[in-house]
Amino acid sequence: QVQLMESGGGSVQPGGSLRLSCAASGSISSIGSMAWYRQAPGKERELVGTISRWGSTNYGDSVKGRFTMSRDNAKNTVYLQMNSLKPEDTAVYYCNAWVLSGTTSAGYHYWGQGTQITVSS
Repeated sequence: QVQLMESGGGSVQPGGSLRLSCAASGSISSIGSMAWYRQAPGKERELVGTISRWGSTNYGDSVKGRFTMSRDNAKNTVYLQMNSLKPEDTAVYYCNAWVLSGTTSAGYHYWGQGTQITVSS
């Protein structure tokens, strides 16, 4: 079994910054692509960005230039640095990872439980 645990959520004023972390634990052989998604009330889940195992990133248009993803493969952790936050960034942020199981040698997508980000003055 694999678990993804997000941390770093909270409230911030417009223009502020936050950094999210997502750590994977459990029976892990390796982790491929990792991603952050977000879902605002009444809206569909939206892709924030992805990062490959080798650090190649892609971002959604709404966050380009403001958000940056990074990862530490030794710690099985992905980060999301969020700068110049806007009220429209308010959402629950979810971590996603493709994990090769150390038990079954099969690959699966796993999700974290989500962490709330609120941007408000």
